[in-house]
Amino acid sequence: MQSIQELLTHCVALGASDIHLRAKARPMVRIDGDMQRIGEEEISPELMEEYCKALMVRPGMWQEFVEKRDADFAYGISGVSRFRVNAFWQRGTVGLIMRVVQSKEIPTFSDLGLNATTFADLCSKERGLILVTGPTGSGKTTTLASMLDYINQTAPVNVVTLEDPIEVLHRDKMASINQRELGLDTLSFAAGLRAAMRQDPDVILIGEMRDKETVEAALSAAQTGHLVFSTLHTLDAIRTVNRIIDFFAPHERGQIRMGLSESLVGVVSQRLLPRKGGGRVLGLEVMVGTPTVRECVKDEDKLEQIKDALMEGEQIGMHTFDQHLAKLVRDDLLTRDAALEAATSPHELRMMIDFF
Repeated sequence: MQSIQELLTHCVALGASDIHLRAKARPMVRIDGDMQRIGEEEISPELMEEYCKALMVRPGMWQEFVEKRDADFAYGISGVSRFRVNAFWQRGTVGLIMRVVQSKEIPTFSDLGLNATTFADLCSKERGLILVTGPTGSGKTTTLASMLDYINQTAPVNVVTLEDPIEVLHRDKMASINQRELGLDTLSFAAGLRAAMRQDPDVILIGEMRDKETVEAALSAAQTGHLVFSTLHTLDAIRTVNRIIDFFAPHERGQIRMGLSESLVGVVSQRLLPRKGGGRVLGLEVMVGTPTVRECVKDEDKLEQIKDALMEGEQIGMHTFDQHLAKLVRDDLLTRDAALEAATSPHELRMMIDFF
């Protein structure tokens, strides 16, 4: 059986976005969203342990994994890719699931199909909160990497990132970038954020807003003159606002709505869809923190009006997910059936496709 490095290199060459390895099963990869088995041999329990140990290069990492039964970390093969690794135990044997997270170069906005003007404007803000949201595997990490790379190329600022794990490596260009990894460099997002405030940051990236303490710290940083980026597992702008508010007790929500309305610069909600002809294409909803949007965030009774603001905000780069699906169909990047299957409102999407 080949080494883990040889196996991962082969999977990357096949175009895999995710790699699934477990004992007594053949390797599986996800390509263009579909799972498929590769190779002819099952992996033995002993070989799975060897694979896992080979990936855990930090001293003491294997023993810590044996004790805690789960581990998240990054692994890289020079000239091939970096991988986000989740190691776990199942039925007494080791399992590995790896996300292929970096190509040789960080993609530009145009490479990803993002509106360069809109995203450059978001990244040029001096303060506030920018959220990239979507389900697992929707490309949030890649979009954030592209935005951070734009800042790195255009602004002489100090950037501090807090990641779990570090997936995309950034080298200093015009900016100075310090990347910190949970478990290795800091104990939690909240603790790292508190420390970051003493590190003279202009830009802060938080891998994920997982709890109330992290949300509070992120909002505080955004309101005190820092540009803060983070992610949430939400499907659209309205759900994103609700998710943030839901971290807090009812008596705290009025104050949080006010703080969020004052600091929110933009929300980018995305999903990866099957591209017409093969591959995948990015579907987006973009909300910019205009005065109208801020008022809708602040007033609970007006929250649903955000959709109208998005639909009418095309001139400043805003649009709903369904509006973008319609554009992808018109641009011949997405089939009508695939668009309708992914739509928030299939009826509204049909009207957009057929009558506009």
